[in-house]
Amino acid sequence: MGRRSVIIIDDEILIRDLLYDFFTEKEWEVAAFDTGTRALEALRSRHFDVALIDLKLPEEDGLSLIRKVKDLYPAMPIVIMTAYPSVDSAIEAIRLKVDDYIKKPFNINKLFKALFNLVNEEKSEVAAEVAK
Repeated sequence: MGRRSVIIIDDEILIRDLLYDFFTEKEWEVAAFDTGTRALEALRSRHFDVALIDLKLPEEDGLSLIRKVKDLYPAMPIVIMTAYPSVDSAIEAIRLKVDDYIKKPFNINKLFKALFNLVNEEKSEVAAEVAK
């Protein structure tokens, strides 16, 4: 299996840097962006194994961005992270088939395990389809 990849979209530089450094140390390919616009530009030219998207972003909210990501890659696992959890955003995340909803501050090791499991599950499903 090749290197795993994650795209991180969060307007907080400290969160982006923390996640970038952490996943890079785990030998993942990482791309980190502060806006949905920049992230979508990258996604139009490259697929990632999983997306980690903040709910509150400067240009558009994370749920709106998730809709656009799902249009490009319907099967891509997506995890929302937010410091502002709400019942409404959780319900909308379920409707959008988001894979996980993580509250900030988060335990980085638990976050990593969740993303690792999502990526491995996705790769296993693809391998099973190819084997048919």
